[in-house]
Amino acid sequence: MKKSILTFISCAMMLAVGMPASAQFNLKKAAGAATKTFQALTISDADMAAYVKESVEWMDKHNPVPADDNPYTIRLKKLTEGMNDADGIPLNFKVYDVIDVNAFACPDGSVRVFSSLMDIMTDDELLGIIGHEIGHVAKHHSKKAFKQELLTGAAKDAIGAASGKLAVLTDSQLGDLSQSLVGAKFSQKQEKEADDCGYDFLVANGRNPWGMVMAFEKFLNMEESAGAKSSYINKMFSSHPETKDRIKRMSERAKKDGFKRPE
Repeated sequence: MKKSILTFISCAMMLAVGMPASAQFNLKKAAGAATKTFQALTISDADMAAYVKESVEWMDKHNPVPADDNPYTIRLKKLTEGMNDADGIPLNFKVYDVIDVNAFACPDGSVRVFSSLMDIMTDDELLGIIGHEIGHVAKHHSKKAFKQELLTGAAKDAIGAASGKLAVLTDSQLGDLSQSLVGAKFSQKQEKEADDCGYDFLVANGRNPWGMVMAFEKFLNMEESAGAKSSYINKMFSSHPETKDRIKRMSERAKKDGFKRPE
């Protein structure tokens, strides 16, 4: 039985304890917090890459990844054959056999596609979604979102206190970092950039970019017909009412470039 990815990702609960208004401001604590923030702000790309790698490995360990001979794995491998890198970032693909309708890509090029998304998408539509997610990686949106989580999330104190070395993170902290990769939300501008970059990626790899348009249309129809909002629909479209404009723009581009829409 498929389970939700939230069953496997630990979410650390943080309780904020407010101080009375009459409490004396503790300069020593404030200075310590400032030091931690500064250390986090100066985190190197190498350290960030190590935290991404650890988070991806944690997710792969704590989610059901089908075997190589599983139909989901075989289908994804066939669809992504030859997709080796995005702007120099090496790509790797895996399926999570969970009920959520979702997909995401990490700053290191790890792309994870959920089996329930594969269930409702044609091959062209699935490639369109994968292309869009890879667009976020190539434009470094995923990297920026992950760095923001390092600065503000549950792991920030551990990372800030590490004093130039990698912090040893708990399962709860890794769970929070992993959840930030799964549920990263991007601005309207970033979604548009990912559309265009994903389109270019698909074309460069010999795929039909109409798949992206068709996937967006399917999500829009799902939302309008049943009021259903998967985590992926929420992530990509809920804060962006111009979804129809995105579909129109990408359709016009595919027509202009001479691509035939699949039946």
